[in-house]
Amino acid sequence: MTAHPAPQHPGRRSSAFSRLLRYGFTDPSAAGRLLQAPELAAVRDDSVLLEALGATADPDLALTALVRLAEAQDEDERQTLLSTLITAKPLRDRLLGVLGASEALGDHLVRHPRDWHSLVTYEAADLHPATPEFEAALAEGVWGEPGRERPRPDALRAAYRRCLLGIAARDVCGTTDLAETAAELADLATATVRAALVIAAEEQPTDAAACRLAVIAMGKCGGRELNYVSDVDVIFVAEARDGTEEPKALQAATRLAGRMMRVCSDVTAEGTIWPVDANLRPEGRNGPLVRTLNSHLAYYERWSKTWEFQALLKARPMAGDAELGKEYVAAVTPLVWQVSERENFVSDVRQMRRRVVENIPAAQVDRELKLGPGGLRDVEFAVQLLQLVHGRSDATLHSPTTLDALSALAAGGYVGREDAKALDAAYCFLRTLEHRIQLYKMRRTHLMPEDEPDLRRLARSMGMRTEPVETLRKEWKWHAREVRRLHEKLFYRPLLDAVAHLEAGGTRLSAKAAGQRLEALGYADPVAALRHLEALASGVTRKAAIQRTLLPVLLAWFADSADPDAGLLNFRKVSDALGKTPWYLRLLRDEGAAAENLARVLSAGRLAPDLLLRAPEAVALLGAKDGLQPRGRAALEQEVLAAVGRAENAEQAVAAARGVRRRELFRTAAADLIGAYGTDGHPAEQDRGHAADVIGGAVSDLTAATIAGALRAAVRDQWGDTLPTRFTVIGMGRFGGHELGYGSDADVLFVHEPREGADEQEAAKAAHAVANEMRRLLQLPSSDPPLPIDADLRPEGKTGPLVRTLSSYAAYYRRWSLVWEAQALLRAEPVAGDAELGERFIELVDPLRYPVEGLGEDAVREIRRLKARMETERLPRGADPTTHTKLGRGGLSDVEWTVQLLQMQHAWAEPGLRTTRTRTALAAARDAGLLATEDAQILDEAWVLASRVRNAVMLVRGRPGDTFPSDARELAAVGRYLGYEEGHVGEMLDDYRRTTRRARAVVETIFYGAS
Repeated sequence: MTAHPAPQHPGRRSSAFSRLLRYGFTDPSAAGRLLQAPELAAVRDDSVLLEALGATADPDLALTALVRLAEAQDEDERQTLLSTLITAKPLRDRLLGVLGASEALGDHLVRHPRDWHSLVTYEAADLHPATPEFEAALAEGVWGEPGRERPRPDALRAAYRRCLLGIAARDVCGTTDLAETAAELADLATATVRAALVIAAEEQPTDAAACRLAVIAMGKCGGRELNYVSDVDVIFVAEARDGTEEPKALQAATRLAGRMMRVCSDVTAEGTIWPVDANLRPEGRNGPLVRTLNSHLAYYERWSKTWEFQALLKARPMAGDAELGKEYVAAVTPLVWQVSERENFVSDVRQMRRRVVENIPAAQVDRELKLGPGGLRDVEFAVQLLQLVHGRSDATLHSPTTLDALSALAAGGYVGREDAKALDAAYCFLRTLEHRIQLYKMRRTHLMPEDEPDLRRLARSMGMRTEPVETLRKEWKWHAREVRRLHEKLFYRPLLDAVAHLEAGGTRLSAKAAGQRLEALGYADPVAALRHLEALASGVTRKAAIQRTLLPVLLAWFADSADPDAGLLNFRKVSDALGKTPWYLRLLRDEGAAAENLARVLSAGRLAPDLLLRAPEAVALLGAKDGLQPRGRAALEQEVLAAVGRAENAEQAVAAARGVRRRELFRTAAADLIGAYGTDGHPAEQDRGHAADVIGGAVSDLTAATIAGALRAAVRDQWGDTLPTRFTVIGMGRFGGHELGYGSDADVLFVHEPREGADEQEAAKAAHAVANEMRRLLQLPSSDPPLPIDADLRPEGKTGPLVRTLSSYAAYYRRWSLVWEAQALLRAEPVAGDAELGERFIELVDPLRYPVEGLGEDAVREIRRLKARMETERLPRGADPTTHTKLGRGGLSDVEWTVQLLQMQHAWAEPGLRTTRTRTALAAARDAGLLATEDAQILDEAWVLASRVRNAVMLVRGRPGDTFPSDARELAAVGRYLGYEEGHVGEMLDDYRRTTRRARAVVETIFYGAS
């Protein structure tokens, strides 16, 4: 391309420069040189041309392409092009519009200089061509040239691009709207597949004669809403012709289908058309490419997944044997409209929605027009789910086209007309953006560009001329927000309108339709759910109005849990309890985090809601800054002791202490649930371990503070502030190890020492009275959760005295102590009472639990014998040893006994092992070289997982347990807590068994000494 600029006066050059800027050229100097090109001599001074260029998306791009196109013509053709360009407005608008919007189609015109003639005609039939017109155009391009003996795939590509040129021209000029453009693209794809199939049949006539082959359009092509650049999704169905055996017919059909796909997707000198994607077929890419109709039906009836029926919603016959295609669609259509009755319908749909978002690279999520939040998939997902729910009984909803289906949903009253109008507008805007982005390079992409020139061209292609880039960004974000808002509203607002009998706004559903929707969204008892909604949202009070604002999104969060019914019921109970409290609904309305946090907590199990319902004002914690951060032991003990000090008697004092414990248990459980809920995949192992440490520490600190309060109350009620003996409480087991779970007992030892001058018998009597009173007070019947105190690890167990003096402990341990008692003392740590006495007890037991020179062989054998006996005798009858978290294979006992054996053998020489905490000791053993890094990691992973499962069971069931629940909903809730999507409980159990099996292998080697 050459240009020969003529000398110009500086003033004229400045004037021309400004003029080109006004027309929208970003590089006026280059544009001026291009306009001086000899190829444009006939039109360079024509203001009509400049105005037309200025109306394009990218005047610089359009002018450059025009010069290239003019250069590609011979002299006569060039003059025809330029004169027609000036005199014929339809050609001018269409040709320059395409050149300014699509660099790829400009390149096509340069390669095929005469194709501009296809844009000259402007007949009525040209405005809205359909499949027959495209078939005729493709046939002329492929078979219509003189002397053509056989079709060439690159001829099909050139003809396809020529047809595409007309579609793009009508699109950018506004002759067709989005729906018409998408339909034309789908019709062109249909015509192209038909032509490719004819080419394949001509090349392989024997195969074509052996079978009937039908091509079924799927996805956007099936819905006649295709993009400029997209895979064309298909399914192949075949039958044998008379005289051909079925296996041979299927082989022939497979060869024919494969060749057809290659005709479309192979790269030639003309590039490629698009890939034909058959992965929506039964079994996906692992299944046979072609099946018979009966084979398809057998698969759908026995093996198909929910998403496959959702995909079949868009199935339509496309090419090949028309009758067979119709038979296929007629056979699968009833299956599509029965899918919402499947037991796993809701969980499958949720999984699919989550998977879409999870698969977006983090760097792209904010630029995704299709898959991101507020993107096209949100619209399509919402429309399709409503179709599947209500299409069971309403055939008017059976359209495969998104916008037509949305219109039918509005007409049927399933979506408000204003909402449907807003969603239609947002969808059209986003799809048009997607089209114009793809049109530029004819590349498949759904990402908003980042470069300023690309954004400017895109904005101008959308008709934005004033501050185009900023205007584009604002409109895009506004439409994305609308999509998210309406996506949430579509499912839930009509439910409220149905039960609250609103007179204006929204959509009215019948109670039956509302119940169907609730059922499809996962509510097991839709009648009860409607009753709760009516109680919450009916009426004209301000409270009901706020509830109607809150409930759509709350219902969405409930439906995304393992037990939506429980979430809604618990929300009603909390709302009833706090209904007259002015801050409650304001908190939920104005603090988005508080509402979501509450929904997650109320629908994730029984423990947290039960705690909350006993003191509903704790809802405030969910919206307060740092409200879910656990409080330290010192702060907790200070609050508890202050509450005890204000109480009139011991019962009231401990009731106050237990009230603090209830609130703090709720704080910890809520934070745990909110942190675990909706995790993208499985949390990283260090995050799991950190969560287990935080929960164990928080519950242990809370238990210690509560026991300190009970001790103060027991002493004050009978002895005032001076007990005749010093008294301390030693935490044992998981309590001493800062590893308590939600359902753990508090293992303790009670130690006392008579004060100077006190009578020893009176001191002992007082110590026993205090210990017994503490236990009584902490287990008084109450609405608060009990705190069982277990002192069975004391010398002589249940038969020994409940409290001993420090010297009595010393005498017993010196004379009678068994190896298991020394092992139990590994977890001993003072938790309440006289701190100095507690430290002296620790000094007493340190030589016992950390024996100098370690353990002898006899002691090691005894520990192994006790462990083996425990495995045999203590596992509950009928319990599955592969999933019992405490005593099962690779569970807590296995890991803890292994770590404790290493402590007793080596802590005398390795100070890092002198700790009551399992994970800390495990890390110290690894650092000391006593455990291989991989073995330590395996044991740590198993211990953390078993601890989390026990916590999950308590959170979900409201009572402790060492095995996975048998109830399906409870099991699903445990899975959600552990980070598994609904429907993946089998994967959760497999992961647990695999993790603990590996841990057991380490235990066999390290603990039992197996080689």
